[in-house]
Amino acid sequence: MVQLYNLHPFGSQQVVPCKLEPERFCGGGPDVLFVAAGCKVEVFAVAGQELCRPRCAFSTLGRVLRLAYSEAGDYLVAIEEKNKATFLRAYVNWRSKKTENSRVCIRMVGHNVEAPFCETFRDQMSIVEMPLSETPLCISCCPVKGDLLVGCTNKLVLFSLKYQIINEEFSVLDFELSLIIHIHNITPVEISFCVGYVAVMSDLEVLILKLESNPKNGKSVNHHPHKNNSPMKQAEGISNEALQLESDDFVICQKPMELLGEKSEQSGISVTLESTGLDDEKIKYFHVQHLLYRRFAPDISSYVLSDDIKLHSLQLLPIYQTGSLTSDRKNSSQEKELLSLFCFFSLPHVGYLYMVVKSVELMSVYQYPERSQQAVLTPQFLHVITSSRKAASVQLKTPPVAEAAWNLYIVNTISPMQLYREMVDYSNTYKTTKTQSCIHLLSEAHLLVRAALMDASELEPAEKAELLEAFKESCGHLGDCYSRLDTQYSHLALPYYKMSGLSMAEVLARVDWAIEDGSQKYERGLIFYINHSLYENLDEELSEELAAKVVQMFHVAEPKQLPHILCSPSMKNINPLTAMSYLRNLETSGFSSILVILTKAAVALKMGDLDMHRNEMKSHSEMKLVCGFILEPRLLIQQKKGQIVATELAVHLKETQPGLLVASVLGLQKNNKIGIEEADSFFKVLCGKDEDTIPQLLVDFWEAQLAACLPDVLLQELFFKLTSQYIWRLSKRQPPDTIPLRTSEDLINACSHYGLIYPWVNVLISSDSLADKNYAEDLSKLQSLICGPSFDIASIVPFLEPLSEDTVAGLSVQILCQTRLKEYEQCIDTLLERCPEAIIPYANHELKEENRTLWWKKLLPELCQRIKYGGEKYQLYLSSLKETLSVVAVELELRDFLNVLPEDGTAAFFLPYLLYCSRKKSLT
Repeated sequence: MVQLYNLHPFGSQQVVPCKLEPERFCGGGPDVLFVAAGCKVEVFAVAGQELCRPRCAFSTLGRVLRLAYSEAGDYLVAIEEKNKATFLRAYVNWRSKKTENSRVCIRMVGHNVEAPFCETFRDQMSIVEMPLSETPLCISCCPVKGDLLVGCTNKLVLFSLKYQIINEEFSVLDFELSLIIHIHNITPVEISFCVGYVAVMSDLEVLILKLESNPKNGKSVNHHPHKNNSPMKQAEGISNEALQLESDDFVICQKPMELLGEKSEQSGISVTLESTGLDDEKIKYFHVQHLLYRRFAPDISSYVLSDDIKLHSLQLLPIYQTGSLTSDRKNSSQEKELLSLFCFFSLPHVGYLYMVVKSVELMSVYQYPERSQQAVLTPQFLHVITSSRKAASVQLKTPPVAEAAWNLYIVNTISPMQLYREMVDYSNTYKTTKTQSCIHLLSEAHLLVRAALMDASELEPAEKAELLEAFKESCGHLGDCYSRLDTQYSHLALPYYKMSGLSMAEVLARVDWAIEDGSQKYERGLIFYINHSLYENLDEELSEELAAKVVQMFHVAEPKQLPHILCSPSMKNINPLTAMSYLRNLETSGFSSILVILTKAAVALKMGDLDMHRNEMKSHSEMKLVCGFILEPRLLIQQKKGQIVATELAVHLKETQPGLLVASVLGLQKNNKIGIEEADSFFKVLCGKDEDTIPQLLVDFWEAQLAACLPDVLLQELFFKLTSQYIWRLSKRQPPDTIPLRTSEDLINACSHYGLIYPWVNVLISSDSLADKNYAEDLSKLQSLICGPSFDIASIVPFLEPLSEDTVAGLSVQILCQTRLKEYEQCIDTLLERCPEAIIPYANHELKEENRTLWWKKLLPELCQRIKYGGEKYQLYLSSLKETLSVVAVELELRDFLNVLPEDGTAAFFLPYLLYCSRKKSLT
């Protein structure tokens, strides 16, 4: 939260001499100052070589009561009084006013300018009269679009800035009455307007509204004004009752109230929008949304409202993506992305800052040491003018007539960098204690630099670099404070140290390691920062000395975190003997756990003590060890510079307990501790393989994943990985680089996705001896997957090309896929040609139910045809034909059986089957 820092950051001042006593003045952008006295306005240069010199002057039509300048449109607007009447006028093209007696054009708002007068308007100042039905009380210009909002007793009037295009080279600035906001039960003393946001302030009330352009939300626009009943009847009742009581010499003081968001509609203030008769296409705002209502209590000790408790200095401050506001004085202002919008207003001794974009909340409360006269909020500072004390008061004297003159003083703030340095130097007063005052001061210095960086569009590269360096430095200072103070905000040490750009070693070097009274205390902020940093894979390795200090720190402050700390890649240089000593102390202190056991096993491996390592690993079951690895994945897998690295323990387990390693990585994946691609990369790195080579351990991991019943969304991808690897190794006759952890039989028994291999496949395979055991295992696993219930056959067919059908392996896989795709006739042709001994087992297994007709429609004619031609496979075909006739004789009636027999066959051969078919009915 932003808090008050009592400082006077003024480096110099300029004197602006005035002939008349200044009554009203306002800034005119970055280069001029407007000063109004009576019916005259003087313009002074405040930038460049003509600093504080008169630039031009012009007379107004009445005495100036209010004055405002809009950078968008480069115009001046004034509320003027003449003959007890009040007028609203805008002064445009004032930069063309060369002398006080130069000609001036006066026109009514919305008056169309004819082309012949364009040259006249180009070279002279114009006064735009804006008549109102009620007396104007206050004015505000939108800093983005230049629209003008005028506050009257019961309404706000919005004039939109526009340009009348005379020709391609010249346009005239004008205004258009676009909206009237009827507002009751509050009389505006000050208003502020910014990109659709409206703030209204009376003596003790503040109301913030948002004009909506979306025609779906809020209260709608009325084309004719009418009184809208207040949403709070109770509020009206109180108001009427107060009037009655006050008439009887009683004063009713309402309680203070703060209503945020939708609740602010309950304020009792009625708001109604009225369009001005324009076409619907030109209406910019359709609805109003209430954002904030704040009411303060008056001083009940006086019957008269004292100035001491009146509100002042209402302001809406926008913060943009592009930084400082810029505008083209000949064209409309450039659109900018609004990052945030703040509303500031002040009582004499306290100021309030609200954020009103996205959410409405009170951001800061500023307590003033003295009574304030006026306050102005900028992105970097809150400037407050307070009373001079009596001892140091400045007495204003009227100068003698002979030398009649008045002076205005322009004070220049010092640069953000100089002020930042002074604040940091002053904070060194608290360097040893790091109190809340130190955090307060450094927070203000940090915000000062941060605000300067947000408005860095016009900075030189060297200035921006200096500010960036100061920003990082301030973050480091704040990190130091939060890391050493035991506060509820100690966790802020982490983000501030991160933003500082300091390495972990540099942060640790800033820690005071001195021990007082024989004991060392480490604050929560430092522990929080170190703990999180060691979890984030910072690619930073601490020295042996710093690593030992970190271990000592956590041994004292958070001993349970020691195993996790020792597993961080940043702690690589820790002395193994030191680490083992602290782990043993942890066990003796009653903090023994599976994580401590595994960490001790990893440290023992670094020490080269294999016996100790084996003893630790044997002290718990494999399932318990897997749980330990899930608690701390960095025992196996680490990252350096974005690359996965296998630990020394993982390399050792690969050689000694690969099954435990695969089960542990599978556990990490199931518990979302490691991603799928990350796990694949780990096994490739572990086995020293490049991206295109698949080690057997990774295949073992894929098989384990399949057996673990992963979600269906991952299933087909896993099938593809495994079948691609099986096919590649079969086609290349490439043996696995390590012994597979599971056989095909193991997978069939353990995983439902691996199906029983069809019996006819074994007959097909037996026709060729597979001497290579690994080759046979890969083939069996591939066949088992194809025979399983979950496999999408069509997806794998395009990848079978490397598997030649000239081999038994390729033939079996091809026929299996065709069978799963129900291409039975093609399979029968292939088997009869390549392996006729497998045709009957195939038909017995596949040609069932709706496919049984293929026995006599496909298989029987094919066998008869091939027997007719004889050949070396004649006997195989003949025995298959006999088996086929036996099946057909059982399935068909005698007449149907006769119809399917070949006409040129030998009757004696078919007679036994005909006799069986004819007797079949009587037998049943």
